[in-house]
Amino acid sequence: MSRQIFIHLSTKDVPQAQAFYTALGFTRNEPFSGENHVCIAISDTIQLMLSAEATFATFSPRAICDTSKFLEVLNCLTCSSRDEVDDLVRKALQAGGSTVEPAEDLGFMYQHSFLDPDGHAWNLFHVTETP
Repeated sequence: MSRQIFIHLSTKDVPQAQAFYTALGFTRNEPFSGENHVCIAISDTIQLMLSAEATFATFSPRAICDTSKFLEVLNCLTCSSRDEVDDLVRKALQAGGSTVEPAEDLGFMYQHSFLDPDGHAWNLFHVTETP
């Protein structure tokens, strides 16, 4: 069986979240989107579901993470090249995201990261050779 992953995160502003992720070049997955949530297709097997905080809160009795103080999860996404890593970070910054550290070249791997407007962390990396 082929599997997909749906990363489900909260957002303070659904239209802003949609604008941010589409500015990165990802597309809205229409059948899974609505007024209180948007689904973003990152690839054929990776979907990002962003739900308004009030909606997201109905999925668990646990509190929503305050991403200004805590790291809830580090989403790691492979890229096809160093240029793609840099391009996605540049697009993220132009769309209202931020970074917390500079790019890092480890020799076998190049990585950089960004936070979306809601503070969700994404680490982008390109493996140049097997360690």
